[in-house]
Amino acid sequence: MSAHSEAAVALVAAHEPPYYVAVFTTVRTQDQDGYGETNARMEELVKDVPGFLGMDHAQTPGGLGITVGYFRDADALTQWRSNAEHRAAQERGRAEWYQNYTLHVAKVERSHGFTRA
Repeated sequence: MSAHSEAAVALVAAHEPPYYVAVFTTVRTQDQDGYGETNARMEELVKDVPGFLGMDHAQTPGGLGITVGYFRDADALTQWRSNAEHRAAQERGRAEWYQNYTLHVAKVERSHGFTRA
Protein backbone atom coordinates (compact mmCIF):
# COMPACT_ATOMS: atom_id res chain seq x y z
CA MET A 1 0.00 0.00 0.00
CA SER A 2 1.28 3.42 -0.74
CA ALA A 3 0.80 4.36 2.90
CA HIS A 4 3.56 1.95 3.91
CA SER A 5 6.98 3.37 4.56
CA GLU A 6 9.35 3.71 1.61
CA ALA A 7 12.16 1.80 3.35
CA ALA A 8 14.52 -0.48 1.46
CA VAL A 9 12.94 -3.74 0.34
CA ALA A 10 13.67 -6.54 2.78
CA LEU A 11 11.80 -9.80 3.22
CA VAL A 12 11.00 -11.32 6.57
CA ALA A 13 13.54 -14.10 7.10
CA ALA A 14 12.48 -17.73 7.12
CA HIS A 15 11.86 -18.86 10.69
CA GLU A 16 12.12 -22.23 12.32
CA PRO A 17 8.71 -23.90 11.96
CA PRO A 18 6.13 -24.25 13.19
CA TYR A 19 4.81 -20.71 13.23
CA TYR A 20 1.69 -18.98 11.97
CA VAL A 21 0.93 -16.55 9.18
CA ALA A 22 -2.02 -14.22 8.75
CA VAL A 23 -2.48 -13.29 5.08
CA PHE A 24 -4.62 -10.17 4.71
CA THR A 25 -5.65 -9.30 1.14
CA THR A 26 -7.53 -6.07 0.43
CA VAL A 27 -9.06 -3.84 -2.18
CA ARG A 28 -9.48 -0.34 -0.81
CA THR A 29 -12.19 2.24 -1.38
CA GLN A 30 -11.58 5.74 -2.74
CA ASP A 31 -12.06 7.26 0.75
CA GLN A 32 -8.74 6.83 2.52
CA ASP A 33 -9.04 9.69 5.01
CA GLY A 34 -7.05 8.69 8.11
CA TYR A 35 -5.90 5.38 6.66
CA GLY A 36 -2.18 6.21 6.50
CA GLU A 37 -1.98 7.28 10.13
CA THR A 38 -3.95 4.26 11.33
CA ASN A 39 -1.90 1.87 9.20
CA ALA A 40 1.35 3.29 10.59
CA ARG A 41 0.01 2.96 14.14
CA MET A 42 -0.98 -0.69 13.55
CA GLU A 43 2.48 -1.45 12.15
CA GLU A 44 4.03 -0.04 15.34
CA LEU A 45 1.49 -1.65 17.69
CA VAL A 46 1.87 -5.18 16.33
CA LYS A 47 5.61 -5.05 17.04
CA ASP A 48 4.76 -5.03 20.77
CA VAL A 49 2.97 -8.39 20.57
CA PRO A 50 5.18 -11.09 22.11
CA GLY A 51 5.73 -13.66 19.37
CA PHE A 52 5.36 -11.24 16.43
CA LEU A 53 8.07 -12.20 13.92
CA GLY A 54 7.61 -9.65 11.14
CA MET A 55 5.50 -8.54 8.21
CA ASP A 56 5.72 -8.50 4.41
CA HIS A 57 3.55 -6.30 2.20
CA ALA A 58 2.89 -5.83 -1.51
CA GLN A 59 0.50 -3.65 -3.52
CA THR A 60 -0.37 -4.12 -7.17
CA PRO A 61 -0.89 -1.14 -9.49
CA GLY A 62 -4.51 -2.32 -9.80
CA GLY A 63 -5.11 -1.91 -6.08
CA LEU A 64 -4.78 -5.41 -4.61
CA GLY A 65 -2.92 -5.22 -1.30
CA ILE A 66 -1.39 -8.25 0.40
CA THR A 67 0.02 -8.13 3.92
CA VAL A 68 1.47 -11.22 5.58
CA GLY A 69 2.03 -11.16 9.34
CA TYR A 70 4.24 -13.83 10.91
CA PHE A 71 3.63 -15.02 14.48
CA ARG A 72 5.53 -17.55 16.61
CA ASP A 73 2.36 -19.25 17.88
CA ALA A 74 -1.43 -19.15 17.84
CA ASP A 75 -1.47 -17.26 21.16
CA ALA A 76 0.50 -14.36 19.64
CA LEU A 77 -1.92 -14.21 16.73
CA THR A 78 -4.89 -14.28 19.12
CA GLN A 79 -3.36 -11.49 21.21
CA TRP A 80 -3.02 -9.32 18.09
CA ARG A 81 -6.54 -10.13 16.92
CA SER A 82 -8.01 -9.18 20.30
CA ASN A 83 -6.06 -5.92 20.78
CA ALA A 84 -8.64 -3.17 21.41
CA GLU A 85 -6.93 -0.57 19.22
CA HIS A 86 -6.54 -3.09 16.40
CA ARG A 87 -10.22 -4.07 16.69
CA ALA A 88 -11.24 -0.41 16.40
CA ALA A 89 -9.09 -0.07 13.27
CA GLN A 90 -10.74 -3.20 11.83
CA GLU A 91 -14.18 -1.68 12.36
CA ARG A 92 -13.15 1.57 10.69
CA GLY A 93 -11.63 -0.41 7.82
CA ARG A 94 -14.92 -2.19 7.18
CA ALA A 95 -16.87 1.07 7.47
CA GLU A 96 -14.59 3.27 5.34
CA TRP A 97 -11.37 1.95 3.82
CA TYR A 98 -11.98 -1.50 2.34
CA GLN A 99 -14.10 -2.42 -0.64
CA ASN A 100 -13.43 -6.02 0.36
CA TYR A 101 -10.84 -8.11 2.14
CA THR A 102 -9.98 -11.67 3.04
CA LEU A 103 -7.99 -13.05 5.93
CA HIS A 104 -6.30 -16.44 5.71
CA VAL A 105 -4.55 -17.94 8.74
CA ALA A 106 -2.20 -20.88 8.34
CA LYS A 107 0.32 -22.88 10.32
CA VAL A 108 3.69 -23.01 8.56
CA GLU A 109 5.29 -26.41 8.63
CA ARG A 110 8.18 -25.78 6.22
CA SER A 111 10.17 -22.62 5.61
CA HIS A 112 13.41 -21.78 3.85
CA GLY A 113 14.94 -18.82 2.08
CA PHE A 114 17.64 -17.74 -0.35
CA THR A 115 19.75 -14.59 -0.51
CA ARG A 116 22.13 -13.87 -3.38
CA ALA A 117 25.64 -13.15 -2.10
